[in-house]
Amino acid sequence: MAFATITTLIYFITPPDGSRPYYRVYDDTTGKPSRNWIEEPHEMQIEDVRGKEELYKLDNAGFQYGREAPKHTSFLNDDEIKREYYPESIDLIKRVTGATQVVIFDHTIRRRVPGLDDNPQNVNQQPRHFPPTEAFALMRRRFQIINLWRPISHPAEDWPLALCDFRSVDFEKELVPVALVFPIGRGLSFDSIQDGSVARLTPHTAFQDPNTPEGAPLRESIELRTLVFYD
Repeated sequence: MAFATITTLIYFITPPDGSRPYYRVYDDTTGKPSRNWIEEPHEMQIEDVRGKEELYKLDNAGFQYGREAPKHTSFLNDDEIKREYYPESIDLIKRVTGATQVVIFDHTIRRRVPGLDDNPQNVNQQPRHFPPTEAFALMRRRFQIINLWRPISHPAEDWPLALCDFRSVDFEKELVPVALVFPIGRGLSFDSIQDGSVARLTPHTAFQDPNTPEGAPLRESIELRTLVFYD
């Protein structure tokens, strides 16, 4: 049976000096801080939507649920993940969305360890670049950035994933762009449909659930970031 729980989520306050918020996703040897925004905790009610999954779709909520066990199960070797898990994930996303082309440009494996809220054990960031002519042709069609998230080996009862329904978000007032600063540039998210007919993004986070059973295995998960194109 679905239920709601109360937990603390971390919001952020924009920099007091009015500068653009940023977050560095690499070690900076210059001594500059990894971020310039301020954390602010808020108590929030989070609903368990099990049993109502069909109400949430990519186009209305910005996310949707599925139940399909992966063929690749170890998630220990980077080359094996690319060789085995990438192709089956591309096939899954095509079947779910009707997309004609899916490009995976990185994956992140998180295995939480005692004493740490989140431990990105394996971040494989290899942005894919298209030749200018191909990129121009692809961008003339509908395209999306879609993340495929899965727990590894067991359900994520420990620090589970929370998703914010796009229909509850005031896009103009409640969201602030944050520059993700990489060694080679900055990462941006974008949805090519801007007319309000579909969800444009999905705020999401892991959270500490007070209802997590004692002794539950620590969370393990994999997340793929993909570029999805349609004819």
